Amino acid sequence: MTAAAPLVPAQGLNGHNRISTQALTSLAKAAAAEALGVEAHDVRADWTDDDGLLALALVAPIRIPPLAAVLRDPGRVAAFGGSIWDRTVEAKGRILSTVTVLSGARLSRVDIRISGVKPSEGGRVT
Repeated sequence: MTAAAPLVPAQGLNGHNRISTQALTSLAKAAAAEALGVEAHDVRADWTDDDGLLALALVAPIRIPPLAAVLRDPGRVAAFGGSIWDRTVEAKGRILSTVTVLSGARLSRVDIRISGVKPSEGGRVT
C-alpha cells in the first residue's frame, strides 16, 4: 500500500475568496465572548476602515466573580484573572489574534467597551 501524497495548495488558480462581513462579525463575537466569559449573543461588533485595515469595535459585558464571594475573599479577583481593566486589556490581544488567525483579515486594533457585568455564580447579591 502506498502513502497518499500530502495535499498542497494549487498554485495559479484563478478567482478570489471573500469572507462576508456577517461571517467576520460572527467570528469576532465568538472570540470576544470566549475572552470575556459571556455569551456571543451578548456581544455587539462593528467594523470600520482604518487606512486599509479593519478596526473592530466591541460592546459587551464581562463575567465577574460573585460580589459576596469577593467581599469574603478579595483574592477571588486575582484568581478570576485580575481586575476588569486588566482582563479587558488582555482580551484585546486574544481577540485580535484569534480573528486574524482564523479569518486571515488584517486588523489594526480592537476597541472594547464594557457594557455591564455578569456574575459567574448564583443570582442577585443582596
